[in-house]
Amino acid sequence: MHIHILGICGTFMGSLALLAKHAGYQVSGSDANVYPPMSTQLEENGIQLIEGFDPEQLKPAPDLVVVGNAMSRGNPCVEYMLDNSLPYTSGPQWLGENILRDKHVLAVAGTHGKTTTSSMLAKILENSGLSPGFLIGGIPQDMGVSARLGDSKYFVVEADEYDSAFFDKRSKFIHYFSNTLIINNLEFDHADIFEDLAAIQKQFHHLVRTVPGAGNVIMPSSDENINQVMAQGCWSCQHHFGIKPDDNWQYRLIEEDGSRFEIIFSDDQGVTKESGQVGWSHSGLHNVKNALAAVIAAYQVGVNVSQSCEALSDFIGVKRRMEVIYESQGVTIYDDFAHHPTAIKSTLEGLRAKVGDDFILAIIEPRSATMKMGVHQQTLASSVKSADKVLWYQNAAIDWDMASLSDVIEIPSMIINKLDDLIEAAVNLAHSNVHIVIMSNGGFEGFHNKLSDAIKSL
Repeated sequence: MHIHILGICGTFMGSLALLAKHAGYQVSGSDANVYPPMSTQLEENGIQLIEGFDPEQLKPAPDLVVVGNAMSRGNPCVEYMLDNSLPYTSGPQWLGENILRDKHVLAVAGTHGKTTTSSMLAKILENSGLSPGFLIGGIPQDMGVSARLGDSKYFVVEADEYDSAFFDKRSKFIHYFSNTLIINNLEFDHADIFEDLAAIQKQFHHLVRTVPGAGNVIMPSSDENINQVMAQGCWSCQHHFGIKPDDNWQYRLIEEDGSRFEIIFSDDQGVTKESGQVGWSHSGLHNVKNALAAVIAAYQVGVNVSQSCEALSDFIGVKRRMEVIYESQGVTIYDDFAHHPTAIKSTLEGLRAKVGDDFILAIIEPRSATMKMGVHQQTLASSVKSADKVLWYQNAAIDWDMASLSDVIEIPSMIINKLDDLIEAAVNLAHSNVHIVIMSNGGFEGFHNKLSDAIKSL
């Protein structure tokens, strides 16, 4: 069977293409921009890539067109597909029906931490000999690839709440047949497609409705937005985690920065049943909570707490999640896929706890659709308190005046709209014992490499 994927070079669609190829399908695809690393990865797997959307690529017609959610009406291939009644589906629906339907699906949802938690869970299952399949919206460095079929019934999927396609405005995760579901947290995001928090909560409750009665839903006990979703009805086993006395699953910090912590599983009488310790290179309370959620999910498929903690102690991490990309002469540069003020806040707090009084410079491009719209202006200002200075990059796509941040921010900051000026300002601050955190969920116009090269040349 020949499937042709429109929008193949996105992280999700490219990963789906690899799964389809490995499952025995003939796979081709196209995108507006075909470039490494995704293009290289696809071509190495024998997948034909076409740049652009000339309808000639649909002649002769494939057996099925899989449409990415970046495609919209007016796209030449979309119009040809519709005019000629070619069979089509969305990426999430194809994944659910052809890869996930017969699997035990461990889905990781939430506003923040999906990629990291999915990677932790895949690592735990792999170390326990369960050889899971997975599709993750990033590259877990412990696995080396963003997706694989696996050799068992278990499949870990990052469950995104973004819409499925131009013809299916339900969230992607509705299609995934989740058996074990993590909801890490829930906040307002994706203002380009959701009117308000209630609209997002509605989609999450649709997701909860798909979990079988014998399935499991894992969530923090203290997240009121999630509690409101669950109050609408849940027919599955619920597992709460946190630090409340009645939480069966709890964490206890051994080191304040989160680099060492204990996970404790107790019965309803408060008697400890299992526990384990994690000592790793990561920091931040958000990562501790991500780890706890992954441990609970793994426990549901037979992995004990000590096994999980042992695996997490060796967890390398995910590319672009506080990934160290340069380190020399007291200067450390991190690449972080920050997409929301809460993620920025928790990441910087974790770094501050880890490095003490060292100088932290945050360089932030508010690139997500929600931040570009200016929805999170006030929370953006308060999210950077743990840094010593912030350089904000106002690119041409940001349609609000970022100068307003200077009026409410509590630490020194600059708003810069030229990349060369941004590099110069950062280089001038690159003294000994400085940690530079580049925060963007995009390519940042090659800024990461340009800054590293500029500092190397000092």
